[in-house]
Amino acid sequence: MVAGNSSSTFDVTVNDDTTAEPDETFFVNVTNATNATITDSQGVGTITNDDAVLPVLTINDVTLTEGNAGTGLASFTVSLDIPAGPSGVTFNIATADGTATTADSDYVLNSITGATIAASSQTYTFDVTVNGDAIAEQDETFTVNVTGVTGATLGDGVGLGTITNDDITPIYTIQGSGLASGMVGSTVITEGVVVGDYEGGFSPQIRGFYIQDATGDANPGTSDGIFVFDGNSADFVSVGDLVRVTGTVSEYNDQTQISTGTIAVLSSSNTITPTDIVLPFASAAEQEQYESMLVRVPQTLTVTEMYLLGRFGQVTLSGAGKLYQPTNIVAPGAPAIAMQAANNLNKIIVDDASQSQNPDPILFGRGGNPLSASNTLRGGDTIANLVGVFTYTWGGNSSSPNAYRIRPINAMGGGGVPNFVAANARPTVAPVVGGTVKAVGMNVLNYFNTFDGIPDLVDNCANGVGGTAADCRGADDATEFTRQSDKIVNAILALDADVIGVVEIENDGYDSASAIQDLVNKLNAATALGTYAFINPDTTLEVNSLGLDAIKVGLLYQPARVTPVGTTAALNTVAFINGGDSAPRNRASLLQAFQSTSGEKFLVNVNHLKSKGSACDVADAGDGQGNCNLVRLAAVNELLTWFATDPTGTGDPDLLIVGDLNSYAKEDPIAAFETAGYTNLADHFEGASAYSYVYNGQWGYLDYGLASPSLLAQTAGFADWHINADEPSVLDYNTNFKTAGQITDLYSPEPFRTSDHDPVLVGLNLDSVAPTVVSSLRADPNPTSAASVNFTVTFSEPVTGVDVNDFILIATNVTGASVTSVTPVSATVYTVTVNTGTGSGTLRLDIPNSATIADLAGNPLAGLPYLTGDAYTVRWYTLFLPLIFR
Repeated sequence: MVAGNSSSTFDVTVNDDTTAEPDETFFVNVTNATNATITDSQGVGTITNDDAVLPVLTINDVTLTEGNAGTGLASFTVSLDIPAGPSGVTFNIATADGTATTADSDYVLNSITGATIAASSQTYTFDVTVNGDAIAEQDETFTVNVTGVTGATLGDGVGLGTITNDDITPIYTIQGSGLASGMVGSTVITEGVVVGDYEGGFSPQIRGFYIQDATGDANPGTSDGIFVFDGNSADFVSVGDLVRVTGTVSEYNDQTQISTGTIAVLSSSNTITPTDIVLPFASAAEQEQYESMLVRVPQTLTVTEMYLLGRFGQVTLSGAGKLYQPTNIVAPGAPAIAMQAANNLNKIIVDDASQSQNPDPILFGRGGNPLSASNTLRGGDTIANLVGVFTYTWGGNSSSPNAYRIRPINAMGGGGVPNFVAANARPTVAPVVGGTVKAVGMNVLNYFNTFDGIPDLVDNCANGVGGTAADCRGADDATEFTRQSDKIVNAILALDADVIGVVEIENDGYDSASAIQDLVNKLNAATALGTYAFINPDTTLEVNSLGLDAIKVGLLYQPARVTPVGTTAALNTVAFINGGDSAPRNRASLLQAFQSTSGEKFLVNVNHLKSKGSACDVADAGDGQGNCNLVRLAAVNELLTWFATDPTGTGDPDLLIVGDLNSYAKEDPIAAFETAGYTNLADHFEGASAYSYVYNGQWGYLDYGLASPSLLAQTAGFADWHINADEPSVLDYNTNFKTAGQITDLYSPEPFRTSDHDPVLVGLNLDSVAPTVVSSLRADPNPTSAASVNFTVTFSEPVTGVDVNDFILIATNVTGASVTSVTPVSATVYTVTVNTGTGSGTLRLDIPNSATIADLAGNPLAGLPYLTGDAYTVRWYTLFLPLIFR
């Protein structure tokens, strides 16, 4: 650029062409300037296209319903975005297999070379013939490909052809014979009759309906029913509708379902005959074949569990009466495992139509009426001919996990709320156990008169007096406590026992504010001052003599009937409390001797051993005895050793053990007691049918009366008072999770559902009278020359321990005579055989002071030595030929 100028021209030659193309650009760059500063170093040159614009070619996608026969046309359109130029547009077009293939005759191959869109035109139609069939299959696809395009720019050159299946896939084909469908993820069309309608609501409600194939496939291995999920607030069908459903197959919580795309009601008022099923199931797999079908159980079913009735509206039924805990009936190990497997096949849940927690009303009471305090549903109640949909679902919360259930409500022919029959009457009075003294073992279900409040955000209780903070396990507030204590007081008054061993009472000492004093105060307020009292082991031992747990055991008694005697004793050693574990497990044991008004003494020992609910150092052995069996066994052995030391100082052998031993009848801890000579009174008096507790739908007893050998003979009777285990837990004192109406309707101050354990009653006929010898008489002719003779010895009452060592022969002029045998004739009469020896003289049978004969109560034989029995005269000739002188 010359001096004085401010601009300069730079020319670029642009070449002409006739190609239709987009506008194009190039750059002119300025560099190496001298005596000037470059502020914009690049110029852009734009070559504007002035030739004709090429159209853009595309092909569309086509979807065609297959049809059951014949053919159909899938018409694809090849399009230009602007009309073709003067020379038109040419291209090649052809089909290609996808999941649809010509080999399977899904469609007919077609191809054209040199297809043309004429000048000024914009479309071209290409038809593909699709073959119909009646095969239920997935939607299939093929492609139409456009290539070799001239006169246009290729945009989308692939058209997708989708052949939509319109064939019915039967429900039993979708279900298959396995636990899960083999068609998960597939889109299907199926038909069935609505056998259960549970539409509407939001999660966790069922939100769908169950359909069943109208005819089925007669294959017991495949279910004819399926669940159709149609989402929130839907209401498309009614029971009896025949519907056609299109949707996607899935497994939701292990139940096969179809998530709907479309639902068409084809007809109404159709019926399905329910399939009969019988418990026990042959195998766990058998249940799957009924999934989502309408079923009927023609046999009478028994209520064997009601624990979740209040929370989820469900009850567990069994096909053979109440199911028993295996180790309550058979030995741990293989027998218990086999019995458990059989139990598992012999139960089914009956559930309401709702997935909501804490329903109001609770529909399953007796007689088809809702549950209430006056209309209970007890274990052992029955139902016959139950009809409903057989589902595999949860209860709406993980506390009611996935399980097979029969849902009669909203099911075809279900009849609404089932009619439960009262087959197990409420016991309005305590059982009669006889005797002159009555003792009771009773669980008071966390009797705490200290509260944490609602909501429970604090720990106002303690582990013993002055101990670390602990959760208040019982009533949440004063209102609940009044409801709880009213029930417990009424139960204790109805039992009318002389001694009551209690477990699960607050461990807060024995002062005027303590829980045990509160309970006694309420009992006395309901009777008369001084009617009841309690044993305070801290008086003679130490503060917290019953340990540092949040709960403890206790002994109540009626002072007008029995008097505490001897030393109050507690077993609170580490060996007992820990049971060999690294941490405390058992609650301290309490032992007290009492004397009745007639002077007889007896001992009562109350225990609460470690539960099965949490693990100990040694893992569950898997033999049916649950967690901590070795801890409980070690505790029992410690107890037995302790008893032998005469802790009360009374020397009395009459010992009754009560309490919650957390061991079923055939488990090791109970066997240890029995080996030591104690008798399980529940088994002795009630046999295998005894129970006091239900867990997981299985019945047995953890609550015991165990009698020492001497006390057994003085035990008049034993019984469980079935006021608790048979009752739904929702009938207890609690107010939480209940509506205002339920707080009233589900509660009564009657003893029912005072606890989750039934109280046990023991009647005692205490005996302090010693047996005596009534007579010792000759049983054979006298005089005698026989080699042996018999004496008949009679006692004043049944005795035990009679043997040859309890007798001596007083011989005059006879040598070699001896007592050879003792044979019982009855409990009071014995035949004693003696060898008459040699020589002529007399033989008398005496009973010395050293005799160990005692009555069944353990009272030793009195009036010894006994020296006044008959004597035999024995005469022998020198030739040792005996002669009888007359």
